[in-house]
Amino acid sequence: MSIKRIEPGKRMSGAVVHGNTVYLAGQVGEGTSVTEQSKSALAEVDRLLALAGSDKSKILQTIIYLSDMSTFAEMNAVWEAWIDPANPPARATSQAALATPDYKVEFIVTAAI
Repeated sequence: MSIKRIEPGKRMSGAVVHGNTVYLAGQVGEGTSVTEQSKSALAEVDRLLALAGSDKSKILQTIIYLSDMSTFAEMNAVWEAWIDPANPPARATSQAALATPDYKVEFIVTAAI
């Protein structure tokens, strides 16, 4: 079974396709609020899924990390407006220290092709 790396870099690829599954690297967004960062990160999820030949209706699982769980409702408002309501994925959300203090949210997505 072949492996396709999308936007490979020195440290990681933006996405990796193996068989009929695409694994996205963790996506963080730009902006100062969880709302801005969530919208930006999810736009990047859309872009990477399209490059892999998939879309958000085929997301199997998403793991979300928030730097502060008090922003859970703020992130959920963006998430609920973004997801395909007919095909919501399995999801988990946890609090974690992210790569830099500027990051407030990170999305890790696995999808079918």
